[in-house]
Amino acid sequence: MALAHYAEGGVFEPRKIAAVLRTTSEEVAASVGLAKDALQRRTRIHSDKTQRRLRELVEILNKVEPRFGSELMAYAWFRSEPLPGFDGRTAMQLVQEGKAQQVLEYIDAVDAGVYA
Repeated sequence: MALAHYAEGGVFEPRKIAAVLRTTSEEVAASVGLAKDALQRRTRIHSDKTQRRLRELVEILNKVEPRFGSELMAYAWFRSEPLPGFDGRTAMQLVQEGKAQQVLEYIDAVDAGVYA
């Protein structure tokens, strides 16, 4: 999905992300390791940490969405599929730990045929 669908005024908007994923802002916050008020207060939404975590979520979903055919299926994978080589942790758990770059590198490796 185009980044513009997730943003408004050059800022990732939690309510737009939640609407696309058919969930709540609170669930989006939990999925990326943020407190729910991080996505409710305007000043917190604009913070670097919040915007970075939302961007990481969108980047990961955009990378895997073609593989699964929809944003909802990509989000389900993000939340529930254990990744080989990461001790059974999911992409969501890795993002919550601040390891989104490792998830993106894993996806690139899978796409390049490194992992089965």
